[in-house]
Order: sequence, then C-alpha cells, then structure tokens
Amino acid sequence: MVRRSASAKTGMTLHLADFNADDCPVRGVLDHLGDKWKTLILIGLGEGPQRFSALRRAIPDISKRMLTQGLRDLERDSLITRHVYPTKPPSVEYRLTALGTSLLVPIAQLVEWAEGAHAEIRRSRAAFDGAPERNVPPPDRQLPFSASRVSAH
Repeated sequence: MVRRSASAKTGMTLHLADFNADDCPVRGVLDHLGDKWKTLILIGLGEGPQRFSALRRAIPDISKRMLTQGLRDLERDSLITRHVYPTKPPSVEYRLTALGTSLLVPIAQLVEWAEGAHAEIRRSRAAFDGAPERNVPPPDRQLPFSASRVSAH
C-alpha cells in the first residue's frame, strides 16, 4: 500500500508503508501504463470511438496480436468497452469507459512531464553512457596489489 502525506515542495510525498505486492493498486495501474501499447491505445481512444483498423493506423508499429491483446486487457479492466454492430461482416468499435476516460488525466500529465523532461533525460543518459566504467578505479588511484606480484601461473 502506498501512503500519501503532505510535502512542502510538491504538496504530496509518497511512502511505501506495509507494501504488499499482491494487493498494490498502484502496481496494477502501472502495469498498464508501463506497457507502451496500452497507453497509446488509451490515448487513441481518447479521441473518440475507434474501430480496430483505425487504431492500427493510428499506432502504425503495433502488431495485430499486440493490439488485440491490449484491447482485451483494457476491456478486462473496464477501461474500454467493445461494441459489436450486427452488420455483414460484423463491425466492432472500441471506446473508453468513464473509468478509462478518468485515466486520461494522469496520462496527459505524464506525457506533459515527459515532453518537458525529455531533453534533460537524453543529456543525462548520454553523459552516463559516456562516463568511465563505474567499477574501474580512476588511473590516478593505486590498486591494492601490484602487477609485478600477480603471476601468470
């Protein structure tokens, strides 16, 4: 369980109190948000009801299998609904539920934060990746043994 309390800096501080992985509501939500496809599906459906093919065009690099699985998972969690129209062939449309629509607010905040922080994160990654190995001592530091004492036997 995650406990919230006030913080002067952000207005909220999160604490892991009596954490139980099996009963953590945050973990279940983050499983969806951590999956890029489900987040993109939700964003796509935020524009209005969509058919499978329209979603596939909106998310061009998603496979049919991943789109199908994502839609099923989101429907299972009542974030979207699936409407089948009795046409020949049957027409299927997906739309957000009220619960799914309410998830768009924090997703939009996350997207806004990511867009604002993206350049800084990229610079940080480049600096980190270009830094010397973390477990290799700097050249000016003496090793605890001398190379002459190490034998090749």
